Amino acid sequence: MPTLNKIRTAILGEPRVTSGADALRPLRSALTLFFALDGFLFAGWVVRIPAIKQQTGASDGALGLALLGVSAGAVATMTLTGRLCRRFGSHPVTVVAALLMSLGIALPPLTRSPLALGLVLLVFGAAYGGLNVAMNSAAVDLVAALRRPVMPSFHAAFSVGGMLGAGLGALLAGRLSVTAHLLLLTATGLIAGAAAGRVLLAHTPPPRKGPSHRPPASVVTRTDSEGRGKPRERRLVTVFGLIALCTAYGEGALADWGALHLRQDLAAPAGLAALGYSVFALAMTLGRLSGTALLERLGQTRLLVAGGTTAALGMLLGSLAPSVWAALAGFAITGLGLANIFPVAVGRAGELAGPGGVAAASTFGYGGMLLGPPAIGILAERFSLPLALTTVAALAAGSALVAYATRRAGAAVSAG
Repeated sequence: MPTLNKIRTAILGEPRVTSGADALRPLRSALTLFFALDGFLFAGWVVRIPAIKQQTGASDGALGLALLGVSAGAVATMTLTGRLCRRFGSHPVTVVAALLMSLGIALPPLTRSPLALGLVLLVFGAAYGGLNVAMNSAAVDLVAALRRPVMPSFHAAFSVGGMLGAGLGALLAGRLSVTAHLLLLTATGLIAGAAAGRVLLAHTPPPRKGPSHRPPASVVTRTDSEGRGKPRERRLVTVFGLIALCTAYGEGALADWGALHLRQDLAAPAGLAALGYSVFALAMTLGRLSGTALLERLGQTRLLVAGGTTAALGMLLGSLAPSVWAALAGFAITGLGLANIFPVAVGRAGELAGPGGVAAASTFGYGGMLLGPPAIGILAERFSLPLALTTVAALAAGSALVAYATRRAGAAVSAG
């Protein structure tokens, strides 16, 4: 018997198959906590990067290379995590990945060189990538069982967790050493992960109900034993992965370049410029909180098209507006537009191909987040930063066009 199953059985006995609204409610709460914990831990690490830079004596270039460890670890692990979810189930993999991420966040303060930092960030990134695939796979199963499009609510929890983690980090930065702060995050993660993990480990993923969310057999008919879908489904998973990439490209670009655009191109005061990404992130959180209602009202395709179009218009305003306040309004509109594209794309890929689909779409999305900042930098150096930022609008518009162009193919596969 696999080790993960032994652990689950030893702690909780035989897992129960979940059914019924009452039984699904604690599962939804537990998964929501995992999404929030993911954002909370990651944001808590990010706000302490300056202190880690000083501790390791890294130059800007060396730090940039070390930080690639997070991305490299995440991307390398995502496909493997899809296979682990098929082998052991998404629930135990979610719990293990969350606990590993909680432990991994305590490692950076132990390093004293950029090379050592990069190596431990590979471990942290691997756990981060694994958690994202596993918990999204678990969420896809739960969404299908609930027969309500609640995927955006999980990603809203991630956004809220990120805002809380960043805010707490800002408060503690002047009071606690980086080691004490990250150890506190480790303790928080272990406690929260263990508490929510008991709920996940006590239940197998819920069965899917109804014709619109057929049981796993409908996925098995489209995938082989290794989780590789038939050519048509693989192409559609790639399409949704590209849509996720377009969204993540914009998020990465605004995180790294939004404040600089406000400060450098629009002469915003430093404090006001720093609000740029906060405005974007808050708008994205609010958009995700309303995502379920929008999905029920508009459906997946219309939401993807409307979101991509809104984000494109917002980013054109944000990048080309002549005033700071107009640019901030553009950032907010962009956040609202992009908010639900990634959750819908990843969820749709999971419906088509299970954990393997989630892994593929997540890898595309993370690749977009990696691609955005350096692409903007290269284009800004060759042309200008405002013009470079219009590529966010172009990709958002592209995601809307792709979603519209493939609407019949997606519907055919769902019905087939």
